[in-house]
Amino acid sequence: MDRHVYWEQFKRALAIVKKNIRIYYSKGPVITFGLLIPFFLFLSFYIGRSITVEALIPGLLGITIFFTASSVGPAIVPWEARSKTLERLVSCPLSIWTIFVGDMLSSFLFGAIISVFPVIIGLLLGVEIVSPLMLGLGITVGAFCFASLGVLMSAYPPTDVPATIMMLSSLIKFPLVFISGIFIPIEELPNWGKIVSSLSPLTYFTDLARNSMQGYGYYPSWVDFVAVVAFTFIFLVSAVRLHERTIQKRL
Repeated sequence: MDRHVYWEQFKRALAIVKKNIRIYYSKGPVITFGLLIPFFLFLSFYIGRSITVEALIPGLLGITIFFTASSVGPAIVPWEARSKTLERLVSCPLSIWTIFVGDMLSSFLFGAIISVFPVIIGLLLGVEIVSPLMLGLGITVGAFCFASLGVLMSAYPPTDVPATIMMLSSLIKFPLVFISGIFIPIEELPNWGKIVSSLSPLTYFTDLARNSMQGYGYYPSWVDFVAVVAFTFIFLVSAVRLHERTIQKRL
C-alpha cells in the first residue's frame, strides 16, 4: 500500500477511536476493572506499611496504567459482536489492522490520561522526578503495551459475552500484578521469582517508573524501555493474527 492508503486507514482508525470513547468509556466493567479495583487493591496493600512516598508512587503509577489501559480492549469486541456492529465494521473498507489499532489507540488514550493523576499526586506529596523525559516516554510506551495486551485478551474465546472476557482477562492481569515488583521489590524476590517477574511487561514499566522518579531501578532504563517496546510489538501482532482467525466466529 502507498502512503495515501496508509493515511486513509489511519484516519479510519481515528474514527474508531472516537466511536469507542463515546460508547464504551462509561461502561460499568471499564470503570470497575479500570479504576476502582486497582485503587482499592493498591490501597489495601500499602495501608499500615512503612513505605516512603518515593517508593509508593511508581507502584501506584504502574498498577493504574496497567489496569486502565487494558480495561477497555477486552470488552470492546464482545460488545461489538453482541450489538451486531462488528459486522458493519468488517463490511466497511477497513483492514483488520485498522479496526484493532483503533481499539488499541482508544485504550492507550484512556490509560495515558488516567496515569497523569498518580504523577500529580506524587508531585503534590513532594516526589521529585529525576528524569521527566524518561517518565513521559515510559508512560507512552507502557500505555501502548498494556492497550495491546487488552486487545490480545479479547481475541479468544470468540464470544459475544463481555463478562466472560473480563473474567478471563482478570485471571491474567491479577497474577501479573503480584509478580511484577509492585508490592515486593524485584531485588527481594527469590531467584525463581526474579525469573518469573522477567516474563511480565509490568515489571519493566514499574522499574522504568522507579528509574525515572527515584533515579535507580533493578534494570537499566534502556533495558526496561526496550523490553516494553518488544512486548508491545508481540502483543499487537499476536492480537491481530488471532482476531483474523476468530473474527468470523463472532459474526
